Amino acid sequence: MKKFVLTFGILALYFWGGSTLWKGFSRTNFNQSFATKLMLSAIWPVLFVGNKSFRGNFQKALKGS
Repeated sequence: MKKFVLTFGILALYFWGGSTLWKGFSRTNFNQSFATKLMLSAIWPVLFVGNKSFRGNFQKALKGS
């Protein structure tokens, strides 16, 4: 049961972050193409951990939520 709750929590966080980035994408400095939006929304956890610039843009996307 604990494993299920942990997995559910991680997936919920992943989808929350992706949808937040998707909704606030227009406030970021990224190229506004659909392909860029889709790619960055899918791999946001990796970029959030490893890229300071991405974290700043993610914060910009959050401000509208």
